[in-house]
Amino acid sequence: MKNILVSGGAGFIGSHLCKRLIEDGHHVICLDNLSTGSKDNIASLNTSPRFEFVQHDVEIPYILKEVDEIYNLACPASPVHYQSDAVKTIRTSVLGAINMLELAKLTKAKILQASTSEVYGDPMVHPQVENYWGNVNPVGIRSCYDEGKRCAETLFMDYHRQYGVRVKIVRIFNTYGPNMQPNDGRVISNLVIQALTDQDITIYGSGKQTRSFQYIDDLVEGMIRMMDTENDFTGPLNLGNPHEFSILELAKKVIEQTGSQSRLVFSPLPQDDPRQRKPDIELAQSKLHWQPVVKLDEGLKHVIEYFKKYCFCPECF
Repeated sequence: MKNILVSGGAGFIGSHLCKRLIEDGHHVICLDNLSTGSKDNIASLNTSPRFEFVQHDVEIPYILKEVDEIYNLACPASPVHYQSDAVKTIRTSVLGAINMLELAKLTKAKILQASTSEVYGDPMVHPQVENYWGNVNPVGIRSCYDEGKRCAETLFMDYHRQYGVRVKIVRIFNTYGPNMQPNDGRVISNLVIQALTDQDITIYGSGKQTRSFQYIDDLVEGMIRMMDTENDFTGPLNLGNPHEFSILELAKKVIEQTGSQSRLVFSPLPQDDPRQRKPDIELAQSKLHWQPVVKLDEGLKHVIEYFKKYCFCPECF
């Protein structure tokens, strides 16, 4: 049994990771300031004697005497949330990375950074490979997240080179599943909720821009496999589903699965919104023997059932 710290553990991805680690027999400390995470996401874990929740902001150092592994997931990940307080987003990315790395250095723990495909910006290379440096606007409205994550990757590699900290970096592509927040502004949650409530479905730009969607269970499996790799393999490594869909194709799938009466309406494309996003996962396939197994049609069914439990009347939503 390992003693594992998950920062951002009450968030969408973090809560699934905590659940899987407990199922695997480990003791998990879930660290979260609940700014975008939710206690509801981890409510089912509270009965486990191997789960501990600590409300804490990673901008402030956190000290443990013993910890074997650290997964650093703490950071708002949807545009609605990370743009609402851009300075806070950068502080979380940079100071949070430093504080978690300092803890790893102190305890000699192995540490994984949950980076993002957003480090590639609006890519000029397709699909995106790990040695591509990206096409990122450093002064745009998305920069707080994009550049915060890029800086965190730099910190991880510098702590590895300078202090010998055992680091892992994964670049997470669009991920979906239960525990997503209904108002987080992500494309799948937006489309599903609009479809379930028969609202007009908003398509930004022409809808021909593409994304690759991976189900949460596939991502968690990849993260755990990455953590278990040999010490001299740091990444970065892409984790995503290489099956590419246009936003229009996605919207039509959602309408079909929900039986919605929604109609499509078009709005201008947000600033710096990527036109294409597709991971090259050859490195993950060779190093982790990993590839996603949940197809989009199957994953959407789980998300639709999850969101059906919400009440979307104005008083509740």
